Amino acid sequence: MATNPLIPTDPPAQSPDARTAADIIRDKVARIYTEEPDATSELRESQASAHRSQHQQFMYELSTSGKDLATIQTEWHSYYQSLPDAEKHKVWQEFYASQSLLNAQPAAERSPHDVQALAEHKQQAATTPHAAERAKKPKKKLKDIRSTQDIQHVVRDKVSAGGKLQAKHHVQSLLFGLAMGALVLVIFLFGFFNEVIIAPFIQPSRHASATPLIVSSSTIAPTSTPEVIIPKINVEIPTDFSQTTTDEGQIENALENGVVHYPTTVKPGEQGNAAFFGHSSNNIFNKGKYKFAFVLLHTLVNGDTFYLTYNGKVYVYKVISRTIVDPSEVGVLGPVPGQTATATLITCDPPGTSLHRLIVVGQQISPDPAGNVAASAPATKQAATYLPGNGPTLLGRFLRTTAGKIISVVVILSAFVGVVRWVNKPLREAKLGR
Repeated sequence: MATNPLIPTDPPAQSPDARTAADIIRDKVARIYTEEPDATSELRESQASAHRSQHQQFMYELSTSGKDLATIQTEWHSYYQSLPDAEKHKVWQEFYASQSLLNAQPAAERSPHDVQALAEHKQQAATTPHAAERAKKPKKKLKDIRSTQDIQHVVRDKVSAGGKLQAKHHVQSLLFGLAMGALVLVIFLFGFFNEVIIAPFIQPSRHASATPLIVSSSTIAPTSTPEVIIPKINVEIPTDFSQTTTDEGQIENALENGVVHYPTTVKPGEQGNAAFFGHSSNNIFNKGKYKFAFVLLHTLVNGDTFYLTYNGKVYVYKVISRTIVDPSEVGVLGPVPGQTATATLITCDPPGTSLHRLIVVGQQISPDPAGNVAASAPATKQAATYLPGNGPTLLGRFLRTTAGKIISVVVILSAFVGVVRWVNKPLREAKLGR
């Protein structure tokens, strides 16, 4: 680059690279010399210089003329504006040469006067319009030229705290992760399977606590709504006799309103076996007030009694058998061998599942079953093929929805991808280690 004769030689303390950088900066600054240097800085410059130039001598004479600072600034401005461009250029070069000498001077040797001048100069440079414009310009982002292995090393170093983590820290992290996972699992299981979790603690009703165990037909006054009453387990629940289909879905829906009479079986007061279904346990988030109607039915033993109210009469039954069967054993709905009139209470077993069915058979003891009439035509001619259960769980209901199906597919695919990545992890690490 051509050397400008107006630019003074830099102090010997500066390296060639520093001088080149300074020349470039000064050359750019020289192009904006339409604004004169600050008058205060020029005054100090003229006073500090042993050999003054023409412009420094002008400022020195102003400073010794006794005029106030405002007048000096006005006269300096007029003087500077009247100079040709080359002289303006020279004023700026003198200004920066003085600042360069001040910067090169050790801090311990600087006078308070020089330190204050340098601070004011830096403040002025930072507040110039050109500095503001440069601050507004977006900074270029530096490109990361590190290799993949270098980046991985940095990440691993940060994760392991520079290798300062001890075994106890890893154990604490593991325990925290397991605790959070267990908490999420408990919440999930309770939300979807609480019918199993809370079933053992349920007392379905206490409205029948004063019902006597040995009664005659006049002991309990029949209500306008048919009911099943089981004093031992504090149950007094309405009974639905309106069903005319063996469709499992409709039976399960009807169970939300109480105990359901199965439409292919006889009714109380008729010869044969009357069958009734009730929930043993169901999700607390599902509809209905009778989710736990028969949850304690398994506590009944031979000799216990229960009652059915129907058509203004009360029928009393004594338990004669209790068995567990598969849902496909629909023969339990038919007449009981050796019995004239019976009532069968059916629910799922174990409570909260639909794996098996608990069958409790009661023999009619009041009124005398000899007075029962012949069985009327069943409400439906559809043959039973499956004993109704508790109905779908909350999880089952969710999986039947479109959103549930989509989420299930996403979870399965994510698990599959996770397993594949876990299996291939040693291969990837081996490749990166090459």
